[in-house]
Amino acid sequence: MKLNGLLIVISSMFVLAGCQSIGPGTAGTATIVGPAITAPVERVASAPVPAKRSPSPETDSAETDLWVRIAGELTWQTIENPQVERARARYLAQHDYLQLVSERASLYLYYIVEEVQRRGMPMEIALLPLVESTLDPFAYSSGRAAGLWQIMPATGEHLGLERTWWYDGRRALRDSTDAALDYLETLHGQFDNDWLLALAAYNSGEGRVARARAANAAKGLPTDFWSLKLPRETRKYVPKLIALTQIVATPARYAVTIPPVDNAPAFEIAETGGQIALAKAARLAEVNVDILRELNPGQLRWATAPGQPPELLLPPGSLELFEQAISELPPEERMSWKNYQIQRGDTLGGISKKFSVPVEALRTANNLKGSNIRAGTTLMIPVPGGAPQSANPWSQEPLLADTKVLDYRVRRGDSLYGIAGKFKISIDDIISWNELKSDQYLQPGQQLTLYLSLSDS
Repeated sequence: MKLNGLLIVISSMFVLAGCQSIGPGTAGTATIVGPAITAPVERVASAPVPAKRSPSPETDSAETDLWVRIAGELTWQTIENPQVERARARYLAQHDYLQLVSERASLYLYYIVEEVQRRGMPMEIALLPLVESTLDPFAYSSGRAAGLWQIMPATGEHLGLERTWWYDGRRALRDSTDAALDYLETLHGQFDNDWLLALAAYNSGEGRVARARAANAAKGLPTDFWSLKLPRETRKYVPKLIALTQIVATPARYAVTIPPVDNAPAFEIAETGGQIALAKAARLAEVNVDILRELNPGQLRWATAPGQPPELLLPPGSLELFEQAISELPPEERMSWKNYQIQRGDTLGGISKKFSVPVEALRTANNLKGSNIRAGTTLMIPVPGGAPQSANPWSQEPLLADTKVLDYRVRRGDSLYGIAGKFKISIDDIISWNELKSDQYLQPGQQLTLYLSLSDS
């Protein structure tokens, strides 16, 4: 299996990946599809109405194929207007799109469907990550939105998602899904129980939708989604979800085949008993470390994050083996910590070099906001027991045997986007590996460290 960075580069090729940000006052910039819509639209009901279904001979398939199960719960496919038609045509023009999202759906979609159904939300909401990120938890937009649900940093903080040097809840399947669904339910109640308005607010910000409604109301105009003056991306965002609903609900009508996905849990939850290197956990569970990373995309470093529940998601069938192996794991093969008493004249940077631990790791471990430290106090120093021996254990990815390290010198005209595409890695990884700021410009001659899969070389 290829590294996760490759998935992000592939996903960026699909122009139908939707909005790349959520939250008040934000607008994604990663994906803009097609020209502005200026043609008059056919009036439709603001709130979707249930579709009438006739009995289907494929009813039994819902027990085994997740897509069939989803299709049986969809109700928005009767909404038709030129915007939806254009969005549907663009989806159908991407011949590999359904294959790609089905591959990713096998890891993530079952959990999302279960949560949507448990909350009594429309099943269409389970398809929203296909619009947002093409079901890629490693997706990272130019606006700094991340994860399956493309949550902005400020929005994630508002929703209570943990975001540290070790861990990003915006990328974790369960954390991000729970937060996004909570937020959508709140927006639904805020906007008169109208799901289309809630989705518009999720995309462009609740303040913007509220102002657009107020402006229409002041003029005596309708305040439903289709009548509002909203950003171009938002005007396309909701039709994209409706168009996708139509394709999933009736694929035969559009002469497409959606590869089946097992209607079954895609992971088991394993207790780790504390921090552990992901590569070590993969060996104990006898699974590929790439699969482990894909199931646990919120883990940003080579080891599980401190301050988080000591658990990992494992592929079905591997839990019993892992539990037996973890119970016999020697303490020296675990992540451990040592205490260091700060001496007069010490600096955080100096301590970082002394113990070969990044400053950010020290800050996170000791809950430091800046670099000020005081003599006589104690710092917790992480010790990378069980870390990969072939490279710097503090790199973003748990390195595999078929991984090489490349020192790349930035050339004039280079960009993070261009370098990521050239080497089939993600912008997010380049930023993390080299401790860059997301808005930092590259300089000619600057040295970057890249971790590449030999299978892609």
